[in-house]
Amino acid sequence: MGLSVLSHPQDKERLLTYFETHIMHILNWLAAFSPDENGGITRLLYTEGWLNTQQALAVKMASHGLETEFDEVGNLFGKLQGEDRHAPSIITGSHIDTVVQGGKYDGAYGIAAGLLAVNYLQQQFGKPKRTIEVVSLCEEEGSRFPIAYWGSGSIAGKRDFEQIARLRDMDEVSFTDAMRECGFGEGSGRSSRRQDIGAFIEVHIEQGAVLETEKAAIGIVDAIAGQRRMKFEVTGEPNHAGTTPMHMRRDALEGASAMIQELRREAMKQGAPLVATVGQLHVQPNVPNVVPGKVMFTVDARHGDEEALGSFCEWVMNTFKRLAEERELGFSGMEWFCEKPVPMDAGMKQHMDEITEELGIASMRMVSGAGHDAVMFEHICKAGMLFVPSRGGISHSPLEYTAPSELAVGVLILAELLYRLGYKEERI
Repeated sequence: MGLSVLSHPQDKERLLTYFETHIMHILNWLAAFSPDENGGITRLLYTEGWLNTQQALAVKMASHGLETEFDEVGNLFGKLQGEDRHAPSIITGSHIDTVVQGGKYDGAYGIAAGLLAVNYLQQQFGKPKRTIEVVSLCEEEGSRFPIAYWGSGSIAGKRDFEQIARLRDMDEVSFTDAMRECGFGEGSGRSSRRQDIGAFIEVHIEQGAVLETEKAAIGIVDAIAGQRRMKFEVTGEPNHAGTTPMHMRRDALEGASAMIQELRREAMKQGAPLVATVGQLHVQPNVPNVVPGKVMFTVDARHGDEEALGSFCEWVMNTFKRLAEERELGFSGMEWFCEKPVPMDAGMKQHMDEITEELGIASMRMVSGAGHDAVMFEHICKAGMLFVPSRGGISHSPLEYTAPSELAVGVLILAELLYRLGYKEERI
């Protein structure tokens, strides 16, 4: 197709320098709204810091020539109206909330990148054929209240006011009251549910170390991994640590340890993108001089392919049961969480492949092990997602960092993609 945002190949470095300077200005500006005493950023849903940030973003969007509007849950949209008012909108952005003591890139980068890319396109090319919108989603993390994807889920019709009616935070503040204190709530503004979106593009830091390790500048997300979580209980016989011979023991912890080792071996054997994690382990009676009588532990397994994930989890159940039987241990297991993989749109991925190739930017296809707002948008439109590297794979931490030059590459690709979808393409 050929590049659109670059008039000449030498424009690439000039434009990257421009994006590099401006993306850091926006990110540092956003970070100043919700700092915490430990050097990170804590911007929880419907807090004063959150509200101040969204309101300031609305002012900034307006100063960039965008029409701004909040919906009834507090999602903020900055609209660059297109010539065809009946065509579905192209939306880009991410979430403005953070975890407790988070970094300044997670979520915020996608909003800043969208604002910068759209501002550049408007200055260079004027009015698009299709409306392009930058969204600052009110919430994704689930850090204050026990629900995630409240912003994008409300847009997609997967979240509603009934689901949050009884939710409270750790200080016993109700979700509904906190929302109303910020001026939002049912009937407060435009309905959150959207049926006029043609495509959603989310630019995000990887939050892992794959791109850095592989020396790739861009990750084109094939799918957002499915997740399955299981609980296991292994029962043996608690007994005296000094008087019970080794061959006579029914050691629940030894049995659980064997299961965990087999889990790791099989996950390593199958390889990426499969990951499997034992995150919780409870031992009873958990004292130094007693053979453990009971162990409870969890397994979190993720993969971008539903069939592969299901096959692995079936292997886990069968293998753990066999290992327990060999040791004459009691065993029970159950799956308590199942989320299917969410593939990203093939056409969007193809666009990204073409753009990175034409720009001479090293990219790779990858599965996102973490969940993102694109999961919700996939229900109502074509969704695409691209990653930029995270130094050391660190995220959800004040140490979260991506070099400005790496951030700029993501903005450049986003700008080209938005140009193709908003200014040039006849169909999405």
